[in-house]
Amino acid sequence: MWLNIGIFVVQSLLLFFIVATGFAYLTLLERRLLAKFQHRVGPNRAGPKGFLQPAADAVKLFFKEDIIPREADRAIYLLAPIIATVPAIVIWAVIPLGCWVFGAPADPLTCVPLGLEGARNVLQLADTNVGVLYLLAVTGIGVYGITLAGWASASKYSMLGGIRAAAQVISYELALGLSILGACMMAGSFSLREIVDAQRGAWFIIPQILGFLIFILSASAEVVRAPFDLVEAEQELTGGYSTEYSSMKFALFFMAEYIKLIAVSAIAVTLFLGGWRFPGLFTLGQAVTDAFGQFAGNLTIGIVSSLAFMLKVLAFLFVSIWMRASLPRIRYDQLMNLGWRWLLPLALGNIFATALVVVLGETLGWPLLVQYAVLFVLGAATIVGVTRIGGPARGRKLPEEGTQYAR
Repeated sequence: MWLNIGIFVVQSLLLFFIVATGFAYLTLLERRLLAKFQHRVGPNRAGPKGFLQPAADAVKLFFKEDIIPREADRAIYLLAPIIATVPAIVIWAVIPLGCWVFGAPADPLTCVPLGLEGARNVLQLADTNVGVLYLLAVTGIGVYGITLAGWASASKYSMLGGIRAAAQVISYELALGLSILGACMMAGSFSLREIVDAQRGAWFIIPQILGFLIFILSASAEVVRAPFDLVEAEQELTGGYSTEYSSMKFALFFMAEYIKLIAVSAIAVTLFLGGWRFPGLFTLGQAVTDAFGQFAGNLTIGIVSSLAFMLKVLAFLFVSIWMRASLPRIRYDQLMNLGWRWLLPLALGNIFATALVVVLGETLGWPLLVQYAVLFVLGAATIVGVTRIGGPARGRKLPEEGTQYAR
């Protein structure tokens, strides 16, 4: 028992270190990419080619003056950054980051240990059969930190940012949850391990192309990324919910946003892009096992699967940064219009279509390839139709210049 506890503690500390380091260097990656997109020079002073810029930012924030507004609710003001940060970290507990079974051979189809009781995949902290429900529950908690920060700061700008955050998360959380359900229905499970296992033939992005697009838009709004960053719009709210925060308390909000962005990317990879799976992975592992033994084979599978997972996450992060560099911030009425009038009905339609095709496929004996093809055609046709209509980009019409309402 104590050995298992020790292994669990070591896994948790390593996971926290990896996530914290990844957050720091994601900020550097984003600043360098934005500089390339916008034809300007990025960070290039701290360390070779700016590589030590995250460390310099951390030192700067540690030594900045820590100011607390006189009228602020001190207890909640200090607690809010912690409430925002902790969910962004604990969400990683159920995400499988790779396949490394320690001390036993692994089933080449499911990454389940064979022949040794107690052996498990050490690259997944907790394998629970309600992993998806855990993700949805934890992601919804982070908004409490933002809302409480806005309320406790005793500032009208911060309060407006907190109210916007609550409205935005409520609006997009429904579409986010429903977009995930399509992948769960195809896998027949809420376990993230089993969802990854179900994608060994083809990734779910093919039949769930519509759900994947809804997930990208909803997740961007959930983590308040551009073009959905209205909760901290500097033109309107100075800085939003974090206006009155400084020093490391401001850094915690910054940390929570980027860790949650990485986590959302990891969830998208797990649900729609095959997770850690890579073509020829177990064939390579078996070849290494035959040549050098079981430990070397399992280690090879673990390293290659983790690298494949990280490369997919980096690709998703690149798309998110590209969206930030390319798209202007939308209006608030457009934000609500997109969430309630478009993404939510489309997500419900996607669930209905997925259920219908899965049930018909099981009843009529359709091959899995046929089911995937039907869902892909339906999803792609819906996306093309909505794009041609142009509805999501249009919100309430503003009064034309020169009318009495415009004046």
